[in-house]
Amino acid sequence: MSTPSDLSAVAWGGDAVIYVDQRRLPHDVRRERARTVEEIEAAIKTLAVRGAPAIGVFGAYGVALLRDAIASDEAFAAAARRVRDARPTAVNLAWAVDRVLAAENMLAEAEAIHREQIAMDAAMADAGLDLIPKNARILTHCNTGPIATAGGGTALGVIIAAQRAGKKPHVFVDETRPLLQGARLTYFELQQAGVDATLQVDGAAAIAMQRKGIDLVIVGADRIARNGDTANKIGTYGLAVLAAHHGIPFYVAAPRSTIDFSMTSGDAIHIEERAADEVIAFGGTPAAPTDAAVYNPAFDVTPGHLVTAFITEYGVIKPPYPETISALELRPRFGALV
Repeated sequence: MSTPSDLSAVAWGGDAVIYVDQRRLPHDVRRERARTVEEIEAAIKTLAVRGAPAIGVFGAYGVALLRDAIASDEAFAAAARRVRDARPTAVNLAWAVDRVLAAENMLAEAEAIHREQIAMDAAMADAGLDLIPKNARILTHCNTGPIATAGGGTALGVIIAAQRAGKKPHVFVDETRPLLQGARLTYFELQQAGVDATLQVDGAAAIAMQRKGIDLVIVGADRIARNGDTANKIGTYGLAVLAAHHGIPFYVAAPRSTIDFSMTSGDAIHIEERAADEVIAFGGTPAAPTDAAVYNPAFDVTPGHLVTAFITEYGVIKPPYPETISALELRPRFGALV
């Protein structure tokens, strides 16, 4: 995990956590180094590092780094809390930080989390491959590729695996307002993987389903409750409703670490609300009155009954979710299997 490739989202750098600044993509692949709690926290909060699995890996390395840098146990505990709480909706961050904090060798545990993420992504890609018909027309939202996971990707990992298997999918990519993760990151990653893609505004999803022959929707997740309620990037819930109306399968690809077994439903999921200026401006250019009242939730919650199946490292999980998802809690940790 110490030598990053061109698009390795996160890597251990010895005296720093190395990360690709996702805010600058696709036009500038710039690698930065986070050394302090302020830098680690800021990278997560400003979305320089984003994607639930990727911020989990990043947070794990960050806490291991801070343990060596901060002598005081009290000061270290406060710093670890800042990292853990940098973004509240994605469960992977809190899960990874807690796991590292409980380990005797924190760096070794962080490296294990990273290795496991890579292996989990590969297993998810294999599990989801049969769900992708040949020449499928797929709609996806936000960004779920290697940039978002520090591995091979979740939903996009399944799509890329289908391309490598010769299935030749064509992907309709939602731009994903307000920060354009689909336009900036997903389209870029699909180009890199040689996957045919079409970029569309978020509001075109309905007519794409109606007129472009969409065969399936596949997205990622930031937190999943026991009943299948799923928090993901804002706009996902609307896609699930549209897919149900058009009779299109709606799949969620996510590792078990994204499941919050403490939550029986999505009602308890805390939805992060972000700054108004993300909506008032477009690409840094003001697009609305600067004093406009803004509602800017970063995520929404898709009810489990709208999810056709979950693609996990343990295979494809189908309803009834209170039983099938809960059964995953009893499975051995994936790291023990690789």
